[in-house]
Amino acid sequence: MRVGVVGATGYAGAELVRILSGHPQVELSILTSRQFAGVKFDRVYPAMAGCVSMTCEGLDIEKVCDRAEIVFLALPHQLPMTLVPQFLARKVRVVDLSADFRFSEASVYEAAYQAHAAKDLLHQAVYGLSEIYVEAIQSAVLIGNPGCYPTSTLLPLIPLVRENLLDLDTLIVDSKSGVSGAGRSLAITSHYCQVNESFKAYKIANHRHNPEMNAILSREAGRPVELTFVPHLVPMSRGMLTTIYATPIRKLHAADIRSCLTNAYSDHVFIRLCSGGQSPDTLHVKGTNFCDIGFQLDKSSNRLILISAIDNLVKGAAGQAVQNMNIMLGLDEAVGLRNIPYPL
Repeated sequence: MRVGVVGATGYAGAELVRILSGHPQVELSILTSRQFAGVKFDRVYPAMAGCVSMTCEGLDIEKVCDRAEIVFLALPHQLPMTLVPQFLARKVRVVDLSADFRFSEASVYEAAYQAHAAKDLLHQAVYGLSEIYVEAIQSAVLIGNPGCYPTSTLLPLIPLVRENLLDLDTLIVDSKSGVSGAGRSLAITSHYCQVNESFKAYKIANHRHNPEMNAILSREAGRPVELTFVPHLVPMSRGMLTTIYATPIRKLHAADIRSCLTNAYSDHVFIRLCSGGQSPDTLHVKGTNFCDIGFQLDKSSNRLILISAIDNLVKGAAGQAVQNMNIMLGLDEAVGLRNIPYPL
């Protein structure tokens, strides 16, 4: 299967190139980059020397469609909505890593982003939370790949929401992300001097991923859900740790929580439930497609504390995108993604 990456030199795009170049069932056939057209990929990312020597090209829709059967769009929001109709019209399947096709309702997207230019495709798009929406992904031609914060939040929560174990009016989500989550474009807030020895909250109760999480949880719960979400920036390159606080609707035991999560994810290799008193750690998932989940029941306050750890560029972006492609193609969802974590 020939695949292309549009926007190959951003952080998520580069992760796609890294993963797809080692995928045994696909051929990486075209890379595009506006900024580095005509430049070899391993000149942009010297770590890929001897692994990927393809030359980046300017975006030409016809050329991409001639050379790829599935296209990954690793572009800023608003650009993909202008390109996706052209790819679909030429029978090329799309996995979009932006937010443009994560929402089924245009009004929700437009309230958080901008006017949508391809509203007629929103109901055709499938939200690509790989472990949750497998059946829909299998027959999809357009995937809206989830954001990193939603991935780390929804994976621990959805099984418990489906079993009606939580008071949904009590959900509080506290997330910490590495600086790569801000993307490769230059910005004063991500300069070394601004983030080194710094730990801060940002976009409090106003982050664009908040409506995305609310929309999916509302769908799962069958009623409106509004969680409180506070993201933080931590001085590390990659990784995401999310802590979720919720009140159970009845008295629960740790065995109830573990049973619910185990039943939901026992057949999914990339969800690892922590045991033996261990807690998720971003170090343990670095560079991998794993999502580690742990929890504690605070009996004194009757609160459930859920914790997840992912690599924001892999499970939070490129890895999940490749996982979605695998499902679309009828492959083992883990093909090309079984790299072993670093012990340290």
